[in-house]
Amino acid sequence: MSSDGTVFVVDDDADVRDSVCALLESAGLASEPYDSALAFLAAYAPNRHGCVIADVRMPDMDGMTLQEELTKRGSALPVIVVTGHADVPLAVRAMKAGAVDFIEKPFDDEVLISSVKRALARADSTREQASAAQRAGALIATLSARERQVLELLVAGRANKVIAYELDISPRTVEIHRAHVMEKMEARSLSDLVRAALAVGISGPAA
Repeated sequence: MSSDGTVFVVDDDADVRDSVCALLESAGLASEPYDSALAFLAAYAPNRHGCVIADVRMPDMDGMTLQEELTKRGSALPVIVVTGHADVPLAVRAMKAGAVDFIEKPFDDEVLISSVKRALARADSTREQASAAQRAGALIATLSARERQVLELLVAGRANKVIAYELDISPRTVEIHRAHVMEKMEARSLSDLVRAALAVGISGPAA
C-alpha cells in the first residue's frame, strides 16, 4: 500500500465525517473530509491518489451518482460506499456498478480500515498499470511503420518465417526489425515485449 494515498471522506453527517477521519488518522492514513459529493467534485483533481468513502444517501448527489460521475471523468479512485441496513440493496447495486466495497452502519473500525487498505492497494495497482501503459505507448511511438507491423505480428504469435511471408521480406530482415523493436521497446525478452504491447491494447495486426 502506498503511503501517499488520501482517503476522501464524503458524508453530509459531520459526526460521521469527524469519527471516520479520526479513525483513519489513528491508523496512519491521510484523510480529507467533504460535506457533500458536489463539494468533493468541485475540489477533485485527476492526479490525486487514494480512495473515496461515500455515504449512499446524501442530499443533492448520493454516493452512487458520485461514483458514476467519477467514472465518467475517467477517475481511477476506488469508491467504498457506506450504507444503512435499509440501503443494502442500493449498496449492492453500487458494487455491481464499480464500487469496491460497501460498509454497513454502524461499522466496525477494523472492517473499515481493512476495506480502505484494500482500496488503496487497488488504486496503487491501477496507477502502476496506467504508468506502464503510458511508458509503453511512448516507446511504441518511436517505432517505424515496418517495425510496428513486425511488433503486431509478433504479438499475434507469428513465427519469424510467417512474418517474412506476410510482409514479403526475408527472414533475416525480420530478425533485424525484431532486434530493433526489442531495443526501442527496452524489452529484455519476448514476454516483456508482448506485455508492453498488450498494455496499450495491441493484440495483433490492426484491422
